[in-house]
Amino acid sequence: MAPRSLGLRARLLSAFALLSVVTAAAAGAIYGAARTDILQRAQDAAVQATKSRLEGLFPLRSAEPGPDELRGIANKMTEGNVRAMAIYRGAYSTGDPAPADPPAHPPGGSPGLRRQGGNTPVVDPEMLPLSLRREVAGGNVAWQRVVVWQGAPYLLIGAPLLIAEPDGTARMSGIEVYVLHSLQPEQRSIDGLATSAWLTGGAALTFAVILALLATRGVLRPVRELGRAARLLGEGELRTRIAVTGSDELADVARTFNNTAAELERHVEQLRQMEADARRFVADVSHELRTPLAALAAVADVLDEEAAHLPEPAGRAARLVSQETLNLTGLVNDLIEISRFDSGVAALALNEVDVAELVRATLRSRGWPESVETELPAGVTARLDPRRVDVILANLVGNALRHGEPPVSVRLAADPYWVTLEVRDHGPGLDEAVLPRVFDRFYKASAARARSEGSGLGLAIALENARLHRGDLTVSNVPDGGARFMLRLPRDLDGGPE
Repeated sequence: MAPRSLGLRARLLSAFALLSVVTAAAAGAIYGAARTDILQRAQDAAVQATKSRLEGLFPLRSAEPGPDELRGIANKMTEGNVRAMAIYRGAYSTGDPAPADPPAHPPGGSPGLRRQGGNTPVVDPEMLPLSLRREVAGGNVAWQRVVVWQGAPYLLIGAPLLIAEPDGTARMSGIEVYVLHSLQPEQRSIDGLATSAWLTGGAALTFAVILALLATRGVLRPVRELGRAARLLGEGELRTRIAVTGSDELADVARTFNNTAAELERHVEQLRQMEADARRFVADVSHELRTPLAALAAVADVLDEEAAHLPEPAGRAARLVSQETLNLTGLVNDLIEISRFDSGVAALALNEVDVAELVRATLRSRGWPESVETELPAGVTARLDPRRVDVILANLVGNALRHGEPPVSVRLAADPYWVTLEVRDHGPGLDEAVLPRVFDRFYKASAARARSEGSGLGLAIALENARLHRGDLTVSNVPDGGARFMLRLPRDLDGGPE
């Protein structure tokens, strides 16, 4: 069994949701690029500003500075929210443009960090990454982003101070300057972008879901109406139509459905009228033939009695006329019976009967007791129409005797609600292509069969009689040879399971 696919509503919602997710992903990608660009610009500007301030330190007043010189260097590099520290051979000093707070670690801060000027941290040697110090000690300007206080980002820049020799060369002075540049304004901008991205993604998803619901409502309502109308049409409600609104593709589908339903109704009505006319014609012709056939049958009886005394050609013709008259009478009677079923006037005359005795009576009346094996348990009774059950059995046993091979058997079985009669022969059985059409009217398994062998209505009448009893008649081939007909009838039409 194929897995059930998602409904149209679910697919539309999924499509719109996927679109909003793609949009949010694109916004996230844009956010990432903007974040990188903002931080890169801030970093480049801070590095350039630091280099410019370093140029203002030359010429150095001393190649071996003391604490005061280190403080002076740090103070010159400190401005605004930028804090600096100068280090020389293990001694260091920080810029101090404003009175410093007591050296204590703030909540959530890092070791070696203290605040100065409100919430601005001061550079401390303990906070310097070793990799950064190695780069600066090697004579390079280096920088690194760090988080040093309450999760706030900073850019830490380190640079060595060089001494220009008279010959134009430069040598390391041993003084290292470290600058802590706050990135909090940029972080606030990035946080604003992130908030905007999330809000935009959420709003896009909400808007997409609302649009999907509106779209599914507009699409699914006519689709459901079309499905309901198609189901009713399939159930036989040929007057089913759909209200057409608008001029879109769904409206075109509704108009096409209405036109198709109208044409179907017209054709079905024509077929019904033709079928009714054909049934009426058959019934009228059959009834009209009964009177002349009665006269012909009387004449045929006389000819049949005198056939033995007539010369051979005349005697053979007399017997042929008698036989064909009987066949024609049987055909007319079958047509009249079929017309009663078609017109719905066939009725049951129910009686409480012994089913085994009914079977025996059917076989005796046709001279078949010696040709048919029976298995008929005693005491099985049912409320049936004896005449119609006799017709069913006569057709089944007669076909088995004519077209099957002996032995032909009739077996009776019963339970509290049903009686089952099995008629079986031991011939070659029926061709698989024949089985579905055995009960069709005027159908003969072999086209070469002589027309005197039957009208092709016997099994159709048998099936109609079984259905009139609210029973069933089925046929199948037996694995070890032969065909088997199973007649199943309720024991009491007024009670028991349907």
